Amino acid sequence: MDKHGDTDSAARPPGMADVARAAGVSAQTVSRALAGHPNVQERTRAKVLAAVEQLGYRRNNAARMLSSGRSRAIGVVTLQTSFYSRAAVTSGIESAAQAAGYAVSTATTTSLDTFAIESALSRLADQDVEGIILSVPLIHTSSRIEQLTRSTPTVTIDGSRTDATEVLAIDQTRAARIATQHLLDLGHGTVWHIAGPAEWLEAANRREGWQSALEDAGRAVPPPLEGDWSPASGYRNGLVLARIPDVTAVFVASDEMAFGVIRALHEAGRRVPDDISVVGFDDIELAEYCSPSLTTIAQPFRHMGALAVTHLLRQIEAPGSLPEPQPVEPRLVVRSSTATAPAS
Repeated sequence: MDKHGDTDSAARPPGMADVARAAGVSAQTVSRALAGHPNVQERTRAKVLAAVEQLGYRRNNAARMLSSGRSRAIGVVTLQTSFYSRAAVTSGIESAAQAAGYAVSTATTTSLDTFAIESALSRLADQDVEGIILSVPLIHTSSRIEQLTRSTPTVTIDGSRTDATEVLAIDQTRAARIATQHLLDLGHGTVWHIAGPAEWLEAANRREGWQSALEDAGRAVPPPLEGDWSPASGYRNGLVLARIPDVTAVFVASDEMAFGVIRALHEAGRRVPDDISVVGFDDIELAEYCSPSLTTIAQPFRHMGALAVTHLLRQIEAPGSLPEPQPVEPRLVVRSSTATAPAS
């Protein structure tokens, strides 16, 4: 007790016992929950994480490493980009890892070729990370990538996989079908598509879902236009679509490209959604504030990052058989950029 009559507990940082009291569980349960132990129920884990967030609890990683001989670090391979989705996923990973008492080491790559991915994985392995989150759309693998992901617990969150990785992903093909069907249900005769770069697995899957939805409905499949995920590429393709009188609906493979499309259509005198309906993909924070607000497929980026950490820590703490890929259900968010097809 200090000279003011208060205990020093208010001044000290919160400990595991404080988290246990706040969550209404034992300190051992807190430890297991933060380590991703498979025997902890999801409801209990959520209560522990909420208490951690409320109290601002952080583990003493240095002391734990000295006593256990473990690095208490996980690695993340991600693409060097300014896109919102990458930053949001990384934010979710870092928050969940920090709450669980793990440091995060990030290896960025400027391309998606196998050599670049191999180099990133090797850099993380050299740092003795206990597990790796592969946050890149890996289309092609290699013997070296397979070897690295076999020797270190690995989770992927972009739909790609190796023989030894667990996959957490939204079913991109199904999500694209949902977006396309939404436009068909509004009475549009067909739906045009602005795709992402061909080397991205997500872009290929979204194109596949769009095309299969049209074919199953017996509709004509227009030639897809290709963008590079940027608003500028959406704008360029939007100018092209504005010159085609029959276009009444377009599914765009990302929100950022959709913003460019809407700008181009406005400038060309084509009203959204009165003349042309637009659906995006991602539901980034700006989508709701676009004019008109953007109908889109929601991807819970931060949740996916945090979920990847939980699954990776389970692999680290309780290694065993590889789980089946776990899809995350896509969700259509309907806003003001889509409407019934204009009268002929």
